[in-house]
Amino acid sequence: PVVVSGRSVGVVGELAGRLGGVAGSGRLVDVGLSSVVSRSVFEHRAVVLAEDSVGLGAGLDAVAGGVPSPGVVSGVVSVEGGRSVFVFPGQGTQWVGMAVRLWAESAVFAESMARCEAAFAGLVDWRLSQVLGDGAALERVDVVQPVSFAVMVSLAQLWRSLGVVPDAVVGHSQGEIAAAVVAGGLSLEDGARVVALRARLIGRELAGRGGMASVALPVAVVEERLAGWAGRLGVAVVNGPSATVVAGDTDAVVRFVAGCEAEGVRARRLPVDYASHSAHVEAVGGELEEVLAGIRPRSGSVPFYSTVEAAAVDTASLDAGYWLRNLRRPVRFQETVERLLADG
Repeated sequence: PVVVSGRSVGVVGELAGRLGGVAGSGRLVDVGLSSVVSRSVFEHRAVVLAEDSVGLGAGLDAVAGGVPSPGVVSGVVSVEGGRSVFVFPGQGTQWVGMAVRLWAESAVFAESMARCEAAFAGLVDWRLSQVLGDGAALERVDVVQPVSFAVMVSLAQLWRSLGVVPDAVVGHSQGEIAAAVVAGGLSLEDGARVVALRARLIGRELAGRGGMASVALPVAVVEERLAGWAGRLGVAVVNGPSATVVAGDTDAVVRFVAGCEAEGVRARRLPVDYASHSAHVEAVGGELEEVLAGIRPRSGSVPFYSTVEAAAVDTASLDAGYWLRNLRRPVRFQETVERLLADG
């Protein structure tokens, strides 16, 4: 991305026209970096997303001409009172080849990934550099969750190096582990231990025994539909007003989705073969607390909004018991976002 900013729309257009004449003379990543670190960034902004210099030139021409373009985002940003939240997603956001180019092109990102790789030493039998492009490996929960953790922690470090510093952090499901590290509540080594050992336990004891499904209904309606499932299904995640996830026995998930579809309710199975945030987790609770007993959480420097509690919590409380609750209890994402908004 290349950022063009100014104190007015006219200035942004003028600068885009000038930049278009020289943008092709350097590497795209250098042009993008220069656009945010070597110039002041003002409230009127346009961001050009491009794969090559031709695309960059076309986007800058569109900004200069004041015309819409698929690769251009323009707007006005308040320079007073704005606060940033880093949001760390759960499993399912990965893709084969994720972060490979960024690792090759960003020294800050590469350095952070190397530190994560060192933190995983003795905990996993693979290297980050080997599995990012391995589709089969990324299908394994004991691989994809640690990989996602490393990428999220390293992306946060990259954003910070560019001057984007979080005023708060929030994580969704296993994304809370990376959020805790970025908040300063867990050391990188303890974060690596939590994600690697927990994912290994999930893969060994829970994988292949359950499932999850998303349904476009309010949580209250979903709970009514689950009344007849005798504990075989439960609410696992509440993402929004009509975005709920259920988890439980595989056959129950299949039948639940089929029933929703038969009634014209949008529902789909998620690409996981275990039921996190459900009663299935109770089978591993004791062992999980045992293997994580040695972690040493501490009070962090960045507010941590827990999607387990739907509130800001002191990260010194993120002990082994917390990470069990994170895996067992529903993800209260909607409530937590509402709390963030209420807190400004």
